[in-house]
Amino acid sequence: NTGIDLAPFDRVAVGASIRYGKHRPCVAQFMRERRGTLEAKRCAFFSVNIVARKPQKNTPQTNPYMKKFLKQIGWRPSQLAVFAGKLDYPRYTFWDRQIIRFIMFLTRGPTDPATVIEYTDWQQVETFARALGDA
Repeated sequence: NTGIDLAPFDRVAVGASIRYGKHRPCVAQFMRERRGTLEAKRCAFFSVNIVARKPQKNTPQTNPYMKKFLKQIGWRPSQLAVFAGKLDYPRYTFWDRQIIRFIMFLTRGPTDPATVIEYTDWQQVETFARALGDA
């Protein structure tokens, strides 16, 4: 329970990143428990995951993590987005770095442990935010 009272808000944006191949379970729980409230408002959900760096997986319709999340919560917020995020090997713990490098090897991504790449399309983020504000 987050203790957040959503009643005063007419718009709600919820975002979650992927860690170890999943959104945190508490995000889906939050969305399911507050479904009625969220459906009565303009609700947006965005996912940040490095898989979205690939053009064929960077939309809500094509991103496997977004599709799985929507199935988990059992409904569809009025606005959806997927952002690629940042790959920053030097900031990761040793084990996280090794796991991510292995995943990147499998998906033909960068594996050099010194790599830092900002994949986020900030114009896309701004467009998403403006659309939520304009609704």
